[in-house]
Amino acid sequence: MGAVRAEFLKLKRSLSWTVVVLLPVAMVIAGAVNTLVSGSRPEDGWHTMWLRSVVFHGLFPLAIGIGILASLVWRVEHRGGNWNALMSGPTSALRIMASKAVVVAVLAAAMQAVLLLTVVVIGVVVFAIPGLPPGRYVGVSLLIMLACVPVAVLQSGLSMLMRSFAGPIAVAFLGAGAAVVLLLAGLDAAVFVIPYALISRATQLGTGTFGDTGAITGGDVASIVIGALVLTAALTTATTQILDRRDTRT
Repeated sequence: MGAVRAEFLKLKRSLSWTVVVLLPVAMVIAGAVNTLVSGSRPEDGWHTMWLRSVVFHGLFPLAIGIGILASLVWRVEHRGGNWNALMSGPTSALRIMASKAVVVAVLAAAMQAVLLLTVVVIGVVVFAIPGLPPGRYVGVSLLIMLACVPVAVLQSGLSMLMRSFAGPIAVAFLGAGAAVVLLLAGLDAAVFVIPYALISRATQLGTGTFGDTGAITGGDVASIVIGALVLTAALTTATTQILDRRDTRT
């Protein structure tokens, strides 16, 4: 826990919290503005709000947002002599990678929480949708948070390898695009191989879009949970081994 706390302290003056708030808020507002400009209202209430914000957010913006967060978390280590201090310190490679990935995953979860809260606020205040979103959306939000974990590990590993701030974000964009193509082609097994496909699938769950049946089944939930656990374990092992072989920079 000490290593995780230290990582959060490094973000005290970082733009990461701005990304956590502004990106999901911007996605929901964009969907609301598009609806208002078209002169229509959310015909299916909360379901329409969910489609126009959360599902779209899961196609590209969510992966890109996690990529930005990971780059911000690793940015301090690529400055000055911080990398050499990190590599020559007593902290193990596993602990470094795990603490970085945990921080990115927590920020990604916070981003999803902000997104859900913004959907509720916009739905009630702007469109006067009665009541609150069905409980299933809270459950799906938790699944999305879990699906973000392997993406956080992957993007953390990329940001560890690349000193470029934009490089890992570009990979996230391309990975998200490839994931969308695979899911549209009906290759749902991609969730066990490509982390970006996992978050896209999780955000589509129960919506009836992009090949989703519209029903939330035990098999769908199990595939997301298993995919998240398997990919997280595999990526953590791989990135830890890579960092363990890295050396100080001259």
